Amino acid sequence: AAELLSALPASALAGRMAERALACVGPEAVVPPAECDAGMLRDGVVKRPPAGRGERAWWLGQLVESAPLSCWRDRFGGLSPARIVALPVAEGWAEEIHAAWCRAAVRQRDPLWSKALLGPASAPPAAGPGTASLAERAKLLETLTERERAAWVAEFVRAHGLSEAFQLLGVCRVPWAGELGRAVVDALDAAREAGSYPWSFSGVMGLAERCLDPAEADRLEAMTAAAQDPPEASPGAAAYWAEAFQRLVATLRLRGAMLAELAPPA
Repeated sequence: AAELLSALPASALAGRMAERALACVGPEAVVPPAECDAGMLRDGVVKRPPAGRGERAWWLGQLVESAPLSCWRDRFGGLSPARIVALPVAEGWAEEIHAAWCRAAVRQRDPLWSKALLGPASAPPAAGPGTASLAERAKLLETLTERERAAWVAEFVRAHGLSEAFQLLGVCRVPWAGELGRAVVDALDAAREAGSYPWSFSGVMGLAERCLDPAEADRLEAMTAAAQDPPEASPGAAAYWAEAFQRLVATLRLRGAMLAELAPPA
């Protein structure tokens, strides 16, 4: 119940959590609560931390994630979420505060804070302003519009390839938007030309069979022909890639035929 109430910025519980969080976090300093008092316990704060977590950091994270994100604008002099997230955090508390803001943005379905915490998709994941966790990034992406989600993931794929994109692709609308589909196909083609292990991309290939727009089949046709293995490639990689693309094209054409059969008469 407390978690649900904290997702309602106008609730009395959210107001109490904001008061506590604002007393702990400011532009100049971060001072975690010294104790978990009766009021915090009543409002759902869990007193005992998980193994490996300090008590005060554990309590602070719960207060910040339960406070309305709107309260931070006044606390930081009217700055936007992006400007607030970019500020240095005192005394090494950045990871704890940013992680709590990520949880709050997901819970409160706040796209502005989600965008700020995601940062540019082209930046290395570990250098993002909010979290390097792909699972957390996928949750943040779900608060954005379908178009914004696809554009961010497409940029991520272009910058970092497909090895870390699987979870992010799973939150995008099906069929994938044209920009996202092209980014995935280009990344697969680049991996093929580099002689990468094709079975390393079997998960993405399976996802592409289900999620690519069937109209991409024509574009993929040229990749179905077997070629010689590139220098230093895994033996037989070219044949494996050709087979994988043949299966992908066949599935897309089947999906396209099914969609045509199911379409209402003109």
